[in-house]
Formats: sequence, structure tokens, C-alpha cells
Amino acid sequence: MTRRIIIDIILWIISLISCTIWRFAADKEEVWAYIVLAAILMATWIAVGLLLQLYRNYRKAWYWQSMLSLAGTTAILMVGSYYILPKTPLPVSPNVALWLVGIVSAIDVVVILMEHYWKYAQNMTVPLMKIEERENAVVNRADEPRSDKSMDGVHRAITSITTEEDYRMLLDKARLGSRQTKVVADRERFAIMQLPEYEYNCIVDMTLLNDARGINKRFCLVNKKLPDDGRYVCCYRPQEYIKKKTLARYPKPINWIVYLTYFFWKRVVPRLALTSRLYYDTTKGRKRMLSKTEVLGRLYYCGFEVEDIVPMGHIEYVFCRRHMQPYPQQQLKVYGPLIKLRRVGKNRKKIYFYKVRTMHPYAEYIQKYVFDQRGGMNIADKSDDDWRITSWGKIMRRYWLDELPMLINWVKRDVKLVGVRPLSKTMFETYPKWLQDKRTRTKPGLIPPFYIDHPKTFEELYASEDKYLTEYLKHPVWTDIKYFFMTMHSILFRRMHSA
Repeated sequence: MTRRIIIDIILWIISLISCTIWRFAADKEEVWAYIVLAAILMATWIAVGLLLQLYRNYRKAWYWQSMLSLAGTTAILMVGSYYILPKTPLPVSPNVALWLVGIVSAIDVVVILMEHYWKYAQNMTVPLMKIEERENAVVNRADEPRSDKSMDGVHRAITSITTEEDYRMLLDKARLGSRQTKVVADRERFAIMQLPEYEYNCIVDMTLLNDARGINKRFCLVNKKLPDDGRYVCCYRPQEYIKKKTLARYPKPINWIVYLTYFFWKRVVPRLALTSRLYYDTTKGRKRMLSKTEVLGRLYYCGFEVEDIVPMGHIEYVFCRRHMQPYPQQQLKVYGPLIKLRRVGKNRKKIYFYKVRTMHPYAEYIQKYVFDQRGGMNIADKSDDDWRITSWGKIMRRYWLDELPMLINWVKRDVKLVGVRPLSKTMFETYPKWLQDKRTRTKPGLIPPFYIDHPKTFEELYASEDKYLTEYLKHPVWTDIKYFFMTMHSILFRRMHSA
């Protein structure tokens, strides 16, 4: 309530200034009257607003209630000004009062609209899934071959959705001939909800994830229905295919305009806190653009482990197995442009570093998968040719643009200007125990010795950091000054870039 009253006082001051500037040249002698009139109207506005509950908390009021209160307050002041003002000694035309009230009312409409849209945009929670630990969840159905009639039904069901070639692939890799395999195709998840628990060892989901409603909820339901180590097959149309198709369909440069517009609506708008709910209410989640990173990340987030990915034309099939319980599904994950990454700080304290997002959504859940696929991490705590990184993210990383928000950590004194790199827990645990202990005696830094020594192997990296830490523990100020100017020289004259 207090905040809204303060906002209205500011609006009355703005309204007074606007009307005064507008009328000043013609009515210099009446300026004092405008001030008195505005003060009287403002006091009356606040009193009437309190009476009509204009200042009730927008989180507890409906939009139409707020607008009716505003309309009532505006009407009372305008009618009162028109009939009462001429009977007062103030040398001011009623039109001035109408202008004052009109300006405040018009801006208040915008304020109320913004408040209630913010409430609408933030009200995007998903029902809490009750996740219970289970023991010895084994499949109930016997592993027996299907009858010819049953196989004919499965064949017709799959080929009505996709191609004969896809059916042959699934027949082999998903064991469609076994009664332990169940084929479903339902955008709304009802078919999955009706399945008994632990009845099937493999669920083949023929619904394109691009059109599926509530992907995380869908994966969690499958997780619940499958026995331990049960298999799940899902499919989606990759973002890369949509990009190639769009660029090939239209001539240059129209193709890029069309694609970027489509990309903004399908990828950017759903990731912003202010527009995410509006997007899903408008599209109902249909025809999403899904990257490989996001699909795999969602699967790991919901307790699966990917075994194989089979591309079939414009569709990719993902074969995975139930690995563990899902992560808590209390809140829809909205991936904005700014992210917080957990890092190991001084005295092994967990601290969060701010960066600009350069990876696809859910990339953090498949870090180990990517590292294993690419042969492990490199010395920059990254996987070579990491496909989780977006194309624009590679540019931002190359020139440190993604690390600019880390200045927030510097202001908060989580880090020093110069120091060893803040490491993720996964990377930190690969370091030798003696270097872990030495690292955590100091704060990490924004400018690491990495950019001076250019290590090529982990042994060289350990030696580089050990050298810096040894010098710093003896002469902290002088060491950081020396390393700062050496880093600037490396960047400016040796063309050193971020990894």
C-alpha cells in the first residue's frame, strides 16, 4: 500500500509539472494556484483511493478490481472538479483539474497493467511431484514374444506416425517384438498416466517432444512407471534441422530474417521470466525449437541416462535408461540470459559466480556425459568441441564478454582481481590433494595466471597455479600487481583469448 501511495504522489508531481509548463507562458500569475489545486486533488485522490481500495496489494487483487477502483477514483475527482472548482476562490479553469487527474489516471493504468502482468508472468509453477524412493522395482510382465496380431497392430500404429524405416530401426533397437515393450503416442500424457507401474521394461514414446505438453512432467511420469534400469525411447525434431529447412526455403537475406524472427519467438521468448508464461499460454507448447542439449539435459534432469542417439531423417531418437530419481520438480526452470554457477571458493566455501548464458538450456546436467563422449575435460575445465555452447556463445566466450557479470562477484568480494580460476566441483576434484588445499587458502580471481603461462597439459597447469600461489602467499600485493600487468601484455601483444 505504501509503495503505491508513493508512486501516486510522484505521478501527481509529474502531472503538476506537465500542466505548469504547458500553461506557464499564458498564465504566469496562476502558477501558485496550480500548486494549491494539485495538492488538494492529490490529497482527495489518495483519500478516495483508500476508500475504494485502489491501494490493495496487486498480488491479492484481480486486475478488474484494480481497474474498477481506479475508474471510480478518477470519476469522482473529475465530476467533483467540474462542479465544485468553479465555486472556489481558486483562479483556475476546471479544465486544468481535468488535465491533472487525467494524466495521473492514464499513467496509473499503465502501472496497474504492469503490476498485474508481472503477477501473471511469475505465476508459472508446476504441481509438486511426489517422488518416493523405491526398492527392488523389477518388471512384472514376462519377457515373451508378441503374437502376429499384436505385432501387426504395433506396426500399423508406428507407421501411421512415421516411416517404415523408423519402424525397422525400433523393431531392432527397442525390442518391439517383446511384450515388455509398450508403444505410446499421446501429447497430453494421458496414455502414460494410465500405464501400471513396473509393468513394462521399455516405453517407446512416439510423440514428438516438440509438440508434447510438459516435457519434464512427461519424463518424470515415465520414470515413475519404469522399473529400475528400465529403458525409455523418445524422439524430437532438432533445432538444427529447422534452421537448415528455413534457410533453404527462402532467398537471402529474407531467409535469415525469417529464421531469426522464428528463433526469437520459439527460443528467446520462452526463456525470459516476463514472457515465458505468455508464450506457453499462447502456443500450448506446440512446435517448440529443441536443441540436442536441452533434450538430453531434460532427460538427465528427470533421472535418465542416455545410451544412444539415432538420427532418422529430420527426427532423432534418444535411447536411455532409468538411472535415478528425478531432481525436485517444484518450479518450472526458466533460463534467462544471466546465470549463476556454483564454484569452490576460499576455505572450500561454495560461492555462485554470475555469467552470461552461453550454453543451451539444461546443459549443466549433461556435463559428465559430454566430457565422457569427448574424452574428458581439457585444462580449461571444458570439453573440446562442446556442442552445448551456442554459436553466439562461442563468440562471447572468445572475447570474455560472458564473464563481465563476474564483476558483481568482485564487488561482493567473493573474488580478487588476480588469482587462480574459480573451479566447478567436478574440475576441483580432479586436482591433486595438495593443490586443492593450497588453492582454498586464497580467494579465486578474475584474472588467472593461465593467461600468462599458456599451459598445454594438466601438469603444466598445476605448475603454473602452484607458482602463482607460492609467490602470492609470500608477497600478496606485489604478486597480484605483477601478474596483472603481465596478463595485460599477454592479451594486448600476444593475442591471448578466452577459451
